[in-house]
Amino acid sequence: MSHEVQLIYFNAGGGHRSAALALQEVIAQAHPDWAVSLVNLFEVIDSDRYYQKLTGFAPEDLYNLRLKRGWTRGLATELKLFQAMIRLTLPKLKKKMRGFWRNTQPDLVVSLVPNFNKVMYEALREELPGVPYVTVLTDMADYPPNFWIEPNQGQYIICGTEFAASQAVASGYDAESIIRTSGMILRPSFYSKRCLNKAERFAEIGLDPQRPTGLVLFGGHGSNDMLKIAKALPDQQLIFVAGHNTALARKMAVQSASPRHLVLGFTKDIDHYMQLSDYFVGKPGPGSLSEAVHMGLPVITFRNASTMPQERYNTTWVEEKKLGMVISAVSELPSAIHALLNDLPKFKQHVQDTNNQAVFEVVAALAKIRQPKPGQL
Repeated sequence: MSHEVQLIYFNAGGGHRSAALALQEVIAQAHPDWAVSLVNLFEVIDSDRYYQKLTGFAPEDLYNLRLKRGWTRGLATELKLFQAMIRLTLPKLKKKMRGFWRNTQPDLVVSLVPNFNKVMYEALREELPGVPYVTVLTDMADYPPNFWIEPNQGQYIICGTEFAASQAVASGYDAESIIRTSGMILRPSFYSKRCLNKAERFAEIGLDPQRPTGLVLFGGHGSNDMLKIAKALPDQQLIFVAGHNTALARKMAVQSASPRHLVLGFTKDIDHYMQLSDYFVGKPGPGSLSEAVHMGLPVITFRNASTMPQERYNTTWVEEKKLGMVISAVSELPSAIHALLNDLPKFKQHVQDTNNQAVFEVVAALAKIRQPKPGQL
């Protein structure tokens, strides 16, 4: 029997689509009889590309441009305006979603996106009232109100931290509706570490295997802060990953004359470069932090006025779990790296105590949700 499972994502940032792809891959292995569809939400609710025609940008592109340029101050205010716009257009958005589900007839809907869960849940209930709806947080915490967890909806909430689960309880969900996993969803490749000859690999990339190595990563679109870091740390051995920001990668390659710096653009082998590294430096994105910790790297991350509101809790998570250090500016980075390396065994022990199996736990939870209830055909 084929199960039509829809994984709803969008491309604002990289984490939502990455989580959808990871789930799709594990489902294909564990439940080959399921039919899984990845659904880009904006292609459904803005199929006529009205927003793009009006602004010249797709909704995700504008958000990603801000990440690339580092224009993240003021996002909390803009988020409230965006949520107000969603509420004003709720009937139109629900009509779009109802028509989509009328045509596609899913058996299970899994949301991997914030802000739209009221719209989608209500539309699904009105069109296909018997179909389960699941929200999987790809952030470590909600940013209430009306971000991830909409109060008192008859759905399942899957949370990667105890704090997010407590937020679900506060929003009116009972124990049966809240599913707690051991972390954020990671790609399956992070669970199959390659056998590396580090000396040979370091020789290939022109770095010294005897020196401690930091991986500098600011999400899939990089950050101009990486230029500041390269300038501030010419003597530290660092691997910079600029992601899709090709202009930044070119600028860094020209500006950073240090032989101890390797500059990369987009790579699918982040897990490989994490295996070569001893610690991580970057913004407190839930995906990057979780990947680094899973790969055994203590982290140094930032909390300041530019930290996105939905990522502020992540820095608290780092501090509470003693997984690394939280600083406010690049100027503090040299002393933070010195302190981290002095206590590296202690930090590595805390990191190794984590055991994130979330991608497999989410798929197991979806299988249980999908099982017919007693008396149900």
